[in-house]
Amino acid sequence: MNNRRLLLCAFVAVLAVSVTASGLAAGSSDAPPKRAVAKAPRRINVNPVVTRRLRAATWRWQAVMGVRRSRLTAALDTRVALRFWARRASVVRRLAAHPPHKRGWLCIHRFEGGWSDSGDPYWGGLQMDRGFMSTYAPRILLRRGWADRWSSLEQMWVAERAHRSGRGYGPWPSTARLCGLL
Repeated sequence: MNNRRLLLCAFVAVLAVSVTASGLAAGSSDAPPKRAVAKAPRRINVNPVVTRRLRAATWRWQAVMGVRRSRLTAALDTRVALRFWARRASVVRRLAAHPPHKRGWLCIHRFEGGWSDSGDPYWGGLQMDRGFMSTYAPRILLRRGWADRWSSLEQMWVAERAHRSGRGYGPWPSTARLCGLL
C-alpha cells in the first residue's frame, strides 16, 4: 500500500513539474489566462410597424422627387426587410435634402415670399399657382393642400419637376433674372 501511495505521489509531482516547465517554455506569465468573451449578437427589433413607416417615408420622398419606388419581396417582419428599408430611407432622405438647383430655388424664394405664404392666387415660398401645383404635384396637392402647407424641400422638388419638364425658370421670369438664372 505504501508503494502505491509513493508511486502516485511521484507521478503527480512529475506531472506538475512537466506542466509548469511547459508553461514557462511557452512564455506564460503569472497572469491568469484571458477568457474569450463571446459578444452577444446585436438584437434587431423586427417590428413590422417600424418597417412600414420606413417604407412609407421612402416612398413618399421618392414620389416627391419623381423617382421610381423601391421594391423588396421579403416579408415586412424580417430583418432583411428592416435593414433594406432603413438603408433606403437614409439614402432617399440624403438625396431629397439636396435638390439639383437648390441655390437657384433659394434665390427665387428670397425674392418671392415666405415658405408658408398663403396669399391667393400664389402659395408657398416659390409662389406657385393652382395650375402649377395641379400639374407638377397632384399627389402632394391632394394629400397636403396648397403649397403653403408643404415643406420647403417639397416646394423645391416640385419646382425641380417643372424645370426638368422643359420649363426651366420660366414660371419665375423677373425673379430668375434678378438671380442671374435667365
